[in-house]
Amino acid sequence: MNSAEIRQLFPLLNQEVNGKPLVYLDSGATSQKPIQVIEALDKYYREYNSNVHRGVHTLGTKATDAFEGAREKARKFINAKSTQEIIYTRGTTTALNTVAHSYGTANLREGDEIVITPMEHHSNIIPWQMVAKRTGATLKYMPLQEDGTISLDDARKTITENTKIVSIVHISNVLGTVNPVKEIGEIAHEKGAIIVVDGAQSAPHLKVDVQDLDCDFFAFSGHKMCGPTGIGVLYGKKHLLENMDPIEFGGEMIDFVHDFESTWKELPWKFEAGTPIIGGAIGLGAAIDFLEDLGMDNIDAHNRRLGAYALDKMSHIEGMTIYGPKNADQRTGIVTFNISDVHPHDVATVLDAEGIAVRAGHHCAQVLMRWLKASATARASMYLYNTEEDIDKLVEGLVKTKEYFSDVF
Repeated sequence: MNSAEIRQLFPLLNQEVNGKPLVYLDSGATSQKPIQVIEALDKYYREYNSNVHRGVHTLGTKATDAFEGAREKARKFINAKSTQEIIYTRGTTTALNTVAHSYGTANLREGDEIVITPMEHHSNIIPWQMVAKRTGATLKYMPLQEDGTISLDDARKTITENTKIVSIVHISNVLGTVNPVKEIGEIAHEKGAIIVVDGAQSAPHLKVDVQDLDCDFFAFSGHKMCGPTGIGVLYGKKHLLENMDPIEFGGEMIDFVHDFESTWKELPWKFEAGTPIIGGAIGLGAAIDFLEDLGMDNIDAHNRRLGAYALDKMSHIEGMTIYGPKNADQRTGIVTFNISDVHPHDVATVLDAEGIAVRAGHHCAQVLMRWLKASATARASMYLYNTEEDIDKLVEGLVKTKEYFSDVF
C-alpha cells in the first residue's frame, strides 16, 4: 500500500487547517470518504434516485438492483452464508439494540446472565442494562488484565451455565486491543450461550469471516470504513433471525396486514421497516469495493505497523501515559494517551492549532475510563491514508503541547 497515493483519493484530506496541512487522526470516530464513494452517492442521486422494491419502473428497478447488490457485497465482505443474514441498519448502535431488544427480551429470564467487558462502547452496554432490568437477568463484567487484554481463563470463569448472551467488542475503540472473540465464542457456545460481536472498529481494519469466528451476531457501521454515515449492517445466523420479532413496524417489512394482525416478510426485509437507507447502502457497497481492491490483509498490516510506530515514538515523550497493550501484536492503529498535568481537551486544542485532528473525551466508554482511573483521554486513530510522517507530526505537536503548558504553569 502506498498511503501517500491513497491519500490523494480522499478530497477532504487535501486541505489546510489553521494554516497547516491537515493530519487526520480521528478515523476511529469516522473515516474520510474516497472519491469512489462520493461519486457513487452522487450518481445515485443524480441519475436514478428512486425508492426500492415497490415500483416496476426503470429507475426503481435500477435503484433496487444497486441496493440489493450492495447487500451481496456486504455478505461477501464478512463471508456470511446468505444475504438473508445481512440486515441493513443505521449503524452498529442500531444493530446492537436490535439484538438486545428482540433476541434478548425474548430469550432472557430472571437468573440468566449477560456477560460483557469494561472496554465496551456505550452502545454495547446500555442496551444490555435496559434488557437486564426488563427481564430480571443479571449483567456481568468479564475482568480485564492490567494491560487491557482479556484472559481466556477469566472468560471461562465468568461465562457460566447461567450465561445466555456474551456481547463483546472485537477491537476496543479506546485501547486498540484486538480481542480473541473466536475463542471466547467457543467458550460461550460450550455453556449454551450465544456471542454478539461489536465489529465497529474491526470491520474497517481486519479481514472478518463470521463463519470462521462462528459468532451468532456481528454488527458494523459504514462510516468507519470509508462509507457514508447512517448505514450499517447486522449479521445474524439465519435460524436466530428467523425466530426473532422485528422491533420496528410499518411499510416494507410486512407481508400482509389484516384488520387486527399482520404477518412479516421473509428475511432480511422483516427487520427493515420503512424506506431504507438507499443511498447509504449504495455508498457502503462502493466503500466495500474500495477496501477489497486495497486488500483487507494489507490494510490490517499497514494499521498495525503505524500503531507500532506511534507507540514507539510516543513512549519516548516524558510524562506520557499510553493505555492498552504494550505489545503491538495485540492491538491495531489506535493509541489512547494522556500527558501528565495537561487535560486531554487542551492537548486536542493545541494539536488542532497545528492542523492535527485527534479525539479527546471519554470516547463513549465511561466504564472503561473508571477502570483506567481517568476522567478523559486523548486518542489518535489511524487508517489506510495515514503515514509515518503523520505520526512524526503528531509527536512534534505533542512535544510542543507539553512545552507550552510547562511554560504556562
